[in-house]
Amino acid sequence: MISLAEFFSIDSPLQDLLPGFQPRAGQAWMAEAVADTIANGGKLVVEAGTGTGKTFAYLLPALQSGKKTIISTGTKALQDQLYHRDLPLIGKAVGRPVSTALLKGRANYLCLHRLDQLDDVATALRDDLRAVREWRYRTRSGDRAELTDVAEDSGVWPIVTSTVDNCLGQKCPEYANCHVVKARRAAQEADLVVVNHHLLLADLAMKEEGFVEFLPGAEAIILDEAHQIPDLAVQFFGESLGSRELERIVDEIRAATLAFQQPELQRRIDKLQTAIQSLRVAAPRQEGKHQLAEVLPEIRDALQDLQLALGEIQEMLTDIADASAELEQLHEQVITAIERLALLANDESWDGLRWIEINPRSLRLNLTPLDVSATLHSMLNNPGQAWVFTSATLALGDDFSHFLSRMGLAGTTALSFPSPYAVHDNGLVYLPQQLPEPSNALHTAAALEAVAPLLEMISGGVFCLFTSHRALNSAKQWFKTNKKVLAGRKLLVQGSVPRDDLLRRFRDAGNAVLLGTGSFWEGVDVRGQALTIVAIDKLPFGSPTDPLMMARLEFIRREGGNGFTQHQLPQAMLSMKQGAGRLLRDQNDYGVIVLCDPRITSKSYGAMFLKSFEPMPWTQSLDDVAKFLARHENRRANA
Repeated sequence: MISLAEFFSIDSPLQDLLPGFQPRAGQAWMAEAVADTIANGGKLVVEAGTGTGKTFAYLLPALQSGKKTIISTGTKALQDQLYHRDLPLIGKAVGRPVSTALLKGRANYLCLHRLDQLDDVATALRDDLRAVREWRYRTRSGDRAELTDVAEDSGVWPIVTSTVDNCLGQKCPEYANCHVVKARRAAQEADLVVVNHHLLLADLAMKEEGFVEFLPGAEAIILDEAHQIPDLAVQFFGESLGSRELERIVDEIRAATLAFQQPELQRRIDKLQTAIQSLRVAAPRQEGKHQLAEVLPEIRDALQDLQLALGEIQEMLTDIADASAELEQLHEQVITAIERLALLANDESWDGLRWIEINPRSLRLNLTPLDVSATLHSMLNNPGQAWVFTSATLALGDDFSHFLSRMGLAGTTALSFPSPYAVHDNGLVYLPQQLPEPSNALHTAAALEAVAPLLEMISGGVFCLFTSHRALNSAKQWFKTNKKVLAGRKLLVQGSVPRDDLLRRFRDAGNAVLLGTGSFWEGVDVRGQALTIVAIDKLPFGSPTDPLMMARLEFIRREGGNGFTQHQLPQAMLSMKQGAGRLLRDQNDYGVIVLCDPRITSKSYGAMFLKSFEPMPWTQSLDDVAKFLARHENRRANA
């Protein structure tokens, strides 16, 4: 077996399989650390800067270990990339067969039974349904990602896939052909299984509640993009109940009980439907997130009516549940809804933060735990099981304490491998001067005016990252008013087309300006001159009114700590690292990060943000920026 040092050396078998492969500082060391952790059943946290090659640094030792391994990624797109591109490539380089499987959540697989139950759909969905019905006879996996002719957000998917609540399990007439069951069996038999964080956390949560796990027991679990885990865990270990799922239950009960022709049952179904509508009417008109305690006086009576209506339905279903598998499943769903509603509406318990989210046509009640570190600690402490957590953004300098404390991993070995790229030569941080405060209504326009001169200095493209949709929309209007600034470049705006399509257009254009927020701060890989400038409007402090933030701050306050220094500031610095990390994606890349927040220089904590960019230098001089870009643009032109 080839050693890890040899595999990542100048003579690596990857030379013939991966164009441009070069030995990278830290890659072999990281691989050795991962191999030791898997062999000894320990825990390891690794921050690997852009260009370290962390994917292969954990894949190779996982493949060579001979142990059953689960690899979890941040998104389904990364999951597909890892399984369909990276694993086959390194498998060829290793030269030994390893059985692998791709496993996603059940909502990603076609449910044959639900498809057969469909008689008709809304006119707008008929073409999509026809495509799904034709595809069912071609697909072997049932993975909806195969059917690219139907949009990912098409309304047909929720009605032809199943959920934990409505799946009939072994009582389903299509159980023998079920795509979910087949995918899980393949995962149980494979040496290495690729999942995503949502599926992994759902499995961990189910095991904690005493259910049989649906992921195979593994000897090693590797989490890529591990920085996402703490916030995702808070969501998974909370509780929620929404008006839409209650309305779906009503519709399914109505359809499943038509044959009984019981007037009293139909009266109770109508009463439940009315109770759901009454709760929506009683709820605040203002969209967004509200603490439940603030709105409970307005909705208390509606909540009690809803609880009563659910109880009456449950009583009726108890008598007829054994008539069909569907009715038995609906009976269980109603019981679960009653239990969740009782927990969510109890404002006397301090087991978490209770809040309500108001949308135009729906609402959702939520309970967010204040802290999940103890829960995670107990879940991750299985004797003999190895855990590896890796990402490009886990530490602040050399300090991993923020991530370790949130994960319940105090005392765990943590390593950091900086980017092997010439960051100090190829990157520059620019701090425009005399910008208004971020709270000023003129801030977005002033920030874009500061960025505009840089467009004349480059032939490549620009990312403008915003901390809010309001600022993004203001920027969109600003560019429409100041079209000359674009000088013929395409303006691409998040939300105009699907994210992946928008990024493809950005890469293809080579010199476009893209306006984004949220998901564009991470997981975006654009190499070459297509991305030469990343402009960030404000320091990415989370909103203090966000329930996840509120719950964490309340926990820290109760523990006698300082929420700003212990949570808000570290979170903002890690988010900044994610956003700035979009810039240098290749050893030949160069560019400028523009930070348009005057707090960088006016507040004491601003120096901490600048330190996180080291060894990349910073300047407040536009002339310095012009010289830097001219030098690199000339070098590229003469290459």
